[in-house]
Amino acid sequence: MPSYLEKRSIRYPIYWLMGLTVVLLGILAYFHWIISLIGILLAVFPFYYLFKINSLKRKETEDYISTLSYRVKKVGEEALMEMPIGIMLINDDFYIEWTNPFLASCFDEDTLVGRSLYDVAESLIPLIKQDVETEVITLHERKFRVILKHEERLLYFFDVTEQTEIEKLYQEERTVISIIFLDNYDELTQGMDDQARSSLNNIVTSILNKWATDNGIFFKRVSSDRFIAVFNEHILRYLEKGKFSILDDIREITAKRNLPLTLSIGVGTGLSSLPELGVLAQSSLDLALGRGGDQVVIKQTNGKVKFFGGKTNPVEKRTRVRARVIAHALKELISESDQVIIMGHKNPDMDAIGASIGIRKIAQMNQREGYIVINPQDIDTSIQRMMTEIQKNEALFSRFITPAQALEMATEDTLLVIVDTHKPSMVIEEKLINKIAHVVVIDHHRRAEEFIHNPLLVYMEPYASSTAELVTELLEYQPKYGKIEMLEATALLAGITVDTKSFSLRTGSRTFDAASYLRSQGADTVLVQKFLKEDVHTFIKRAKLIENVYFYREGVAIAKGQPDEEIHQVLIAQTADTLLTMNGVLASFVISKRSENTVGISARSLGDINVQVIMESLEGGGHLTNAATQLTDQSLDEVEERLHAAIDEYLEGRNAE
Repeated sequence: MPSYLEKRSIRYPIYWLMGLTVVLLGILAYFHWIISLIGILLAVFPFYYLFKINSLKRKETEDYISTLSYRVKKVGEEALMEMPIGIMLINDDFYIEWTNPFLASCFDEDTLVGRSLYDVAESLIPLIKQDVETEVITLHERKFRVILKHEERLLYFFDVTEQTEIEKLYQEERTVISIIFLDNYDELTQGMDDQARSSLNNIVTSILNKWATDNGIFFKRVSSDRFIAVFNEHILRYLEKGKFSILDDIREITAKRNLPLTLSIGVGTGLSSLPELGVLAQSSLDLALGRGGDQVVIKQTNGKVKFFGGKTNPVEKRTRVRARVIAHALKELISESDQVIIMGHKNPDMDAIGASIGIRKIAQMNQREGYIVINPQDIDTSIQRMMTEIQKNEALFSRFITPAQALEMATEDTLLVIVDTHKPSMVIEEKLINKIAHVVVIDHHRRAEEFIHNPLLVYMEPYASSTAELVTELLEYQPKYGKIEMLEATALLAGITVDTKSFSLRTGSRTFDAASYLRSQGADTVLVQKFLKEDVHTFIKRAKLIENVYFYREGVAIAKGQPDEEIHQVLIAQTADTLLTMNGVLASFVISKRSENTVGISARSLGDINVQVIMESLEGGGHLTNAATQLTDQSLDEVEERLHAAIDEYLEGRNAE
């Protein structure tokens, strides 16, 4: 059958031919009317026949269009009523005005008309109010993708249950690669004979093999202290629910045999490329080891990191060899630079200042000028007392510069050394990190998710008492160009003293070795005590904070400052330390305003409660026994509620293990 356009193409040549014939006959009639009359008679019959055909064609076209319109209308009605797509019309009061039969069948109802959406599908109400265009919801145990047309008050429902199940299955079956590392294997086996080492290997391997078999994990030992485990996302979720109990199993079983061994596990997940998964797993393991080991780190593709474990204090496994290697590498970097700029964290404490002075001395020993960045408006009374003493030493005092001066002095060959922190957001002047390409990080805190990008050298030892202790060891391996002065040694000793609470917390044998070395270099312990003295006003402020203390959970003491009073971070930390000395206190938390829009929390514990994990859940960090955080745009009461929730989550999670 000709198409509509083809029929139109027949009609117009007829009109053209008729017009041409009339013109020709008219001309002929002018010259010979008889012949013209004969021509007219002869033309009537063909033209009548053509008109007849044209009328028939027009009728066929009209019939075709009428039939097509009916078919289209019928298809539309069938699609509206019978296709497996739900359609719903609602009014402004969320009452259903009409639905197609398919949607009613999804609710096991004959009709939904007249029912309130609050009764039928209350989960749709927030989506409609928020002007959401599309969302996946669950109705009667099935998944629907809902498309909302707000102006028409029209909702389309597409059943995506099978698609969702397939996506879920795909997610659960994705490959996960993890690297398992025996943290202190080399140290434990160093003095063992072959039989004892073999016995330890058998114990560890049997525990891990049983764990892998029970959980459906492919497990392979690749070296004496390293294993590879391959599994899927579904198994990973199960291990997360159990808080990776394998960490506790290894620690407890080996401890009973006087072989305190711990595991660190780095997990790579969320990628389809196996090489990229391997890189992610190794990066996670590096982060776990940087935080002191005995924990699991799961790096996700969205940049977020999950932590499990980390219940014990890091085991001291630093060696003199490593300190010597770091010292030599630092010496080379300093020698290749034109100057050294040293920077600690905001609100610097004795450890940050002491370590900075120590690094400045290392630069001097390598015949390079070192400058210490400090903000005079951002120091507490103890640091002010130290700076008053430093002013008496013009050569040292002249090397303290402001952040603005540091930015002006920085060149392409300048070396920037960050001490006592590894977070860009915590340094005194973040612009220096962006301006100076050569950066060294020296810190004793457990590594957090936030880290300075691409440093040349990283010396992070979370089991060390302080950064001042690490710098003191580096000093011992520098060229003996210039003797350490009494004030420099005293500043380093003050840093160690403050961070160990006068050698009572986080103190190892290497801490006393460093203190002994500093004492031999002329460190004045009386001057240290002078730096650490506090005035009566500060003591009264701390006492007022302690006056508000209460026990939230057994052994957990919380003190909260006044809403209208801003208190320095150092005083908050000192209050938390003081609370920890009280009878019955296992962990202390002090909450107070730091500035108009900032609330700070200082947390301390004796080791039974991991305050680092609690503070990390509140965007902070630190050590197992010493941590803190700062929260912006929140009131004291809101922060207190968040702290309660974090403590509850930690204690309940620990009890569930």
